[in-house]
Amino acid sequence: METDRNHNSPDIYESLERVTALLQERQSLTDLGYEATPEQSHSGDQNTAALKILASLQALLDPMHPADVAYILEALPLKDRLALWDLVKADRDGEILLEVSDAVRETLIEHMDDHELVAATGQLDTDEIADLAPDLPSEVIADVFRLLPPEEREQLREAMSYPEDTVGALMDFDMVEIREDVTLEVVLRYLRRLDELPDHTDQLFVVDREQKLQGLVPINRLLVTDPDVTVGTVMTREFVQFNADEEAAEAASAFERYDLVSAPVVDDSGALVGRMTVNAVVDYMREKTDSEMLSAGGLQEDEDIFASVWKSVRNRWAWLAINLCTAFMASRVIGLFEGSIAKLVALAALMPIIAGIGGNSGNQTITMIVRALALGQITRDNAAKLFAKELSVSALNGLIWGGVVGVFAFLIYHNWHLGLVMMLAMMLNLLLAAFMGVLIPMTMDKLGKDPAVGSSVMITAITDSGGFFIFLGLATLFLV
Repeated sequence: METDRNHNSPDIYESLERVTALLQERQSLTDLGYEATPEQSHSGDQNTAALKILASLQALLDPMHPADVAYILEALPLKDRLALWDLVKADRDGEILLEVSDAVRETLIEHMDDHELVAATGQLDTDEIADLAPDLPSEVIADVFRLLPPEEREQLREAMSYPEDTVGALMDFDMVEIREDVTLEVVLRYLRRLDELPDHTDQLFVVDREQKLQGLVPINRLLVTDPDVTVGTVMTREFVQFNADEEAAEAASAFERYDLVSAPVVDDSGALVGRMTVNAVVDYMREKTDSEMLSAGGLQEDEDIFASVWKSVRNRWAWLAINLCTAFMASRVIGLFEGSIAKLVALAALMPIIAGIGGNSGNQTITMIVRALALGQITRDNAAKLFAKELSVSALNGLIWGGVVGVFAFLIYHNWHLGLVMMLAMMLNLLLAAFMGVLIPMTMDKLGKDPAVGSSVMITAITDSGGFFIFLGLATLFLV
């Protein structure tokens, strides 16, 4: 993929505004009965306004990097998106499909026929085809298999065999392999015969005749070493490598920890099967972060912002239903203390403070724990210390901020007993928030579930109901 295509193009936000304005002009002309097709825009007839608009759109799209085109497509309503998609050059379809989000990719694929999908997919490398494969119809994948050379067909079959979120699913097969017994001069001559090096090539992989990985030769060492020296003399024998069945999250952490650009991927026998590159890791981490953000809000999947109303409702209803149930629970907790609230109306005004601060504190704790779980920082040995630490933090915060709200209550209602109840309720609810903020994500992780899924919804429900119960219960005992 060419990374410098957009070097001289306008700012992407200006491009989006320009595309939007041209599409609006085109729609206005269409409403008046003037319309042109993408095929007509190549005819050279620029006499009509409709044709000029099409020509302007294509002139704007053609020099753009695929990622920029993807950004614009994602920012457009469905009708405009599909109209713009028809103007994209066919030889760029595959690159752009890789860049758009899963939800937007689905709308674009539905708009293409099988012939277009096969043509677009056939332009990609095998690892890229494997990335698109889950979204493509089975008959398209079958046609792509038939069109690939035998070696690439086998690579695609291998790439598709690995589960999602494993190293094998992220690796690519485009790499440079050399032998240990040849000289660097031979290696340099071999490299000069290539059209270009694979993207993110910072090292060459040394393998034996059985394809077993022996070592690595960094490109910078290759360039500054005497060309008469053999590869075995300069190669690095200690290096980071990954097994194709390893979890991608662990590999991504290693890339960050060791500042890697690329790393070899081997099978159980130690044979080199591919490599993992930093661009694949960055894409994986971005998608994982997006997924966690959506999960924390109770969204089941990536949602196109311009999806149909019904589709958006289906994506959001589950956790809203759960939230409604927890809201009913909170209301029933309040109902248990209707008599106390009737006798001391100030309780109704003050109890949202206890619940709100508790929910915020719980979400802070959950965010820290989910992040620590993702980085593999929580173990069986340190879990108890983590619980104790979070409880201590919440106890201190409860003492400080409980004191603040206690003084606040005293100044407004001139009742020091109410101030003490507020302080104690604040401290107890923050302790509850800390306890559940650690317990919820760790329990979900223990059960093999994503610890971010719905965590904020659950902690808010618990701190609301718990906060109301604690505050109103204490008030009933000591004030009413």
